Amino acid sequence: MSTLKHPFVTEKAMVSLENENKIQFLVDRQATKQDIKRDIEKAFDQKVKQVRTIMTMHGEKKAVVSFENEKAAEEILSRLGIM
Repeated sequence: MSTLKHPFVTEKAMVSLENENKIQFLVDRQATKQDIKRDIEKAFDQKVKQVRTIMTMHGEKKAVVSFENEKAAEEILSRLGIM
């Protein structure tokens, strides 16, 4: 079972993508940072530099993921058809 639900795309998330090469995903509440890192690296074949997790006001878990490759976040979102 994948820990990733779907990309979290808001205006703020897009600014973070453009300025900091970070993307946001809603993830399973039980997912650890290691689970999220493993699933993203496996799904998109990009090296993850850092994973931060935050609980949203709606009780969902959000992961903010940064990558080693400075174009990785943009490439992933375009592959998913978001950009």
